Amino acid sequence: MTRPSPLLLPLLGGAAALASGFAKSSPFLPRGGGGCGASTSPSPAASSAPSLASASAQSTASASAAKSATSGTSLSSTSSSVEADVGPALEVVSRPNWDLLSDRGKAALSRLILWDLSSGGHSQRHAYADWPEVGIEDQGKRELAEQIADLDGSYPGGLPEYLSKAQRLLKESADGTNPFESFVASVPEGESLSYEDPHANAHAGMTFAQAEEAGLAGIGDTAFVLVAGGLGERLGYGGIKLGLETNLLTNKCYLEVYAKYIQAMQRMARLKTGNDRVRIPLVIMTSDDTDPPTRQLLADHENFGFDEGQVTIVKQDKVAALSNVDAGLSLASRWVVETKPHGHGDVHHLLYRSGLVDKWVEEGRKHVVFLQDTNALVINSVLPTLGVSVAKGFHMNSICIPRLAGEAAGAIARLEHKTDPEKSLVINVEYNQLDPLLSSQGDRLGDVPDPATGYSPYPGNANNLVLELNAYAKTLAGEDRGVVVEFVNPKYKDDTRTEFKKPTRLECMMQDVPKLFQKEMGSEANIGFTTFDRWFTFSPAKNSLEAGVEDVKKGGTAPGTMSSAESDKYVQNQRKLKFAGVDVDVTQEVDLVPVAGIPVTPGPRIILCPGFAITQREVNEKISGGKITKRSSLVLEGEDLKVKNLDLDGALVIRTGHDCDVTVDGLVVRNSGYEIAEIPDGADVPEEVAIRGYTMVKHEVMEIIINKPGKYHIGADGEVRQVD
Repeated sequence: MTRPSPLLLPLLGGAAALASGFAKSSPFLPRGGGGCGASTSPSPAASSAPSLASASAQSTASASAAKSATSGTSLSSTSSSVEADVGPALEVVSRPNWDLLSDRGKAALSRLILWDLSSGGHSQRHAYADWPEVGIEDQGKRELAEQIADLDGSYPGGLPEYLSKAQRLLKESADGTNPFESFVASVPEGESLSYEDPHANAHAGMTFAQAEEAGLAGIGDTAFVLVAGGLGERLGYGGIKLGLETNLLTNKCYLEVYAKYIQAMQRMARLKTGNDRVRIPLVIMTSDDTDPPTRQLLADHENFGFDEGQVTIVKQDKVAALSNVDAGLSLASRWVVETKPHGHGDVHHLLYRSGLVDKWVEEGRKHVVFLQDTNALVINSVLPTLGVSVAKGFHMNSICIPRLAGEAAGAIARLEHKTDPEKSLVINVEYNQLDPLLSSQGDRLGDVPDPATGYSPYPGNANNLVLELNAYAKTLAGEDRGVVVEFVNPKYKDDTRTEFKKPTRLECMMQDVPKLFQKEMGSEANIGFTTFDRWFTFSPAKNSLEAGVEDVKKGGTAPGTMSSAESDKYVQNQRKLKFAGVDVDVTQEVDLVPVAGIPVTPGPRIILCPGFAITQREVNEKISGGKITKRSSLVLEGEDLKVKNLDLDGALVIRTGHDCDVTVDGLVVRNSGYEIAEIPDGADVPEEVAIRGYTMVKHEVMEIIINKPGKYHIGADGEVRQVD
């Protein structure tokens, strides 16, 4: 199948451009100031600003739309064939009302009516029948028809296909059909790496450090995709999650942290290959809710250091909400169909539609890395996971963690098909499906811990993936074009399972792509996973402070709040420095102290910026000796910064620029430092502060900033001396 060429349209193109389902590309907005939360400088003129590629596409463009595009026919021109068979539509919509509609509105509405009448259920009659006469709410009629056309054009097979699939899945849900009835689950074989274990893993055949170095050798030939379609509502925050500050020491937001890690990987790839032209692209998947603020965040912070055209945005659309078990369209008002997010599984079809995967293959790239939006720890696992993927020839490699039995997190399982081995696969099974599946087979104990480890034998899925690009491109070129298997998850009012508490919709998940690999490649698909320690790779911010406090009261140890995510980042760096030989306390679970109801580290609070070190080897080479007290705070940033024998009791920030070779040896720091202060009850504070439940009071700090290229030495007194 030939893919339509992307249309080159203005970034702020009209509704018609967005509704077409085609990719678009354009200049980005002007750049502005510094890091997240920092003051910004005035934006330069647009003519001199770097640009952000934009490949906005419908989440799932219809096959008819693709066919029309390749033949040079517009979507609206397809209405002529529909117009010839409007008799059924005109039986329920009067000719004067019909004439109010655009050609595309008529085409989509006619398709919906024809499907509804032919299906015999009349489940959509409330949307298209009993319209008032012309002259009454005419604009509403036009807008409804246009929205139906948008929904029809954004789904393979159109809105009728979406509704047909929904009816089937809703019936299976109401009947209690087991989607895994034909499978038997078993614990899969996978790789396991530990940062603190210097010995080679027997199964992986390499140490953590070796896997990291192998990943570093291939990182220059990768692309990154950041899935960021959701707002921070579950966190109690109305903005985009990418804009939230990961920690209060640096105040850097999630997007900046990911950007700087990718740029640090790019720098190391250039050093390793001697090729200064290595450039690692980043794609961000947004939604209607997150697209404008994501673009603004990039504009306000100079694309966080990315080059012109290095960042591409693809935008997913929402799908129709369904009000009942017959898949009736849910109307938010008389003339507006309610819509809901389709899920991050849209990312695969968006990449197909944009042509980016084929472009990457043509450029000689080997892998693509998928990241979630608010798990800052996981970026540390990318290099070793990539190293394992290369060594094992994995077409897909999921980043995993030890999982607590019963934990609300998906698990990786091997599903053996009872009759057809070609249908067996290794895949994520959601937590609410895992227990029923395990309870129906074997010892029928369900999702229980392994007595030897205390964890579930099924590894937890962190929902971050490394895919081999040639196999991925082949899979996306299949008949599904990256549209992963969908599901419904309605919340029923009662056990009769006939009415919903609120409208539902079809959903899809990024991690279900193995089903497409299996369909296109059969038993040749090599699907694996790599497990890391939880402290090293997993602490997402996903819950509000109130929800986290309730979880802690119930005995939970992973509240998933902004405060716990920040604390876990500090603990991760404590362990890295301890492993490097620094005398530093590492917070254990018994050492955590409650702040605003959430257990957090008492300190030290340490941030090792990606511009300082991203690999174990770098940390071990750049830091040696020294001691850091529990009450201390430390920030290190600088690619040629080395710290020896630091004696820190207070707060220290060292930032060095490019071509600044700085050695800190024997520095002694004594000051009042920083402390955490709980927010008083009833205090009027911004929501980005309220979601943590505390602020950081910065009493006193030694801050060393060096940006002038050269070689420098800093001794015990903290004086900066240039030595060349």
